[in-house]
Amino acid sequence: MEIKEIDETSNNQDADANTPIPAPDPNPKTTRTKPREVEVHLYRQGKGPIDVFKSSLGGWDQDQLGVRDILEKYAFKSIFAFNPGSGRGVPIRFNRRNGRSMLGYRDGSIIYIDGEPRDSLIKPVTKIILGVAVITLLLTFILKEPPEWIKSTNIFATFPPWVLACVVIVFTRMRKRTQDFLKKYGW
Repeated sequence: MEIKEIDETSNNQDADANTPIPAPDPNPKTTRTKPREVEVHLYRQGKGPIDVFKSSLGGWDQDQLGVRDILEKYAFKSIFAFNPGSGRGVPIRFNRRNGRSMLGYRDGSIIYIDGEPRDSLIKPVTKIILGVAVITLLLTFILKEPPEWIKSTNIFATFPPWVLACVVIVFTRMRKRTQDFLKKYGW
């Protein structure tokens, strides 16, 4: 038994030429309009702009900014209204369900946004590990016989260990409260 490929004839072309072409619908059910967009100038902690992009508006009235998308894309924990001349303004609030801004924006507007980056997990973990290491070292020095180099410097002779522990606690608390002040001077 032999299998062959079937060749089509030109009879189908004659049938296609006789069928009428449907006319376009004069009243279409959907219309294509230009999506509403705003131009966003994005800053990070007042520095930048790190990015300038167009963002489409959404929501019922097509006037809400997609805040959650910006937060996720640029790893921000919050965004604020921003004026390059005067600085950061009020936070931009958004609906937790749909991620869109509470306030509306006009089509074609230019929006300046300042973002606060998310806290890194490496910094706190490193601080905790260093804190545990320092406390462990202090405990080993207090509970056992101190090494010769500590005896020769006489650190514990002038300051008791509990005073040193209090100084460390006060310094860390002060640093947390005056973080912006210390950042100015490079700490």
